Amino acid sequence: QVQLVESGGGLVQAGGSLRLTCAASGNIFSFNAMGWYRQAPGKQRELVARIGSGGTTIYADSVKGRFTISIDNTKNTVYLQMNSLKSEDTAVYSCNAVRYGVYNSWGQGTQVTVSS
Repeated sequence: QVQLVESGGGLVQAGGSLRLTCAASGNIFSFNAMGWYRQAPGKQRELVARIGSGGTTIYADSVKGRFTISIDNTKNTVYLQMNSLKSEDTAVYSCNAVRYGVYNSWGQGTQVTVSS
């Protein structure tokens, strides 16, 4: 079982920055991918950014150039640096870790609120 704990959410003004942290613990072994998803009220959960075990990253078009995902393998921690935040970035952000056929774990989520 893999446990994920997010932190770093909060209230920020438009144009500001936040850094989200996701710490993984348990039998993580070698993950295939870790990522950040978000869900705004009344909307479906969507992928924000994802990083593979080899370092390959993908981003939602809406955050390209503003958000950066990174990982510290020594700490089993993944980060999401969010710059130039917009009101439409307001959502609950959740961390995900997956090893295909072994686990697909989610954190409890952290609220990000961007005021305009």
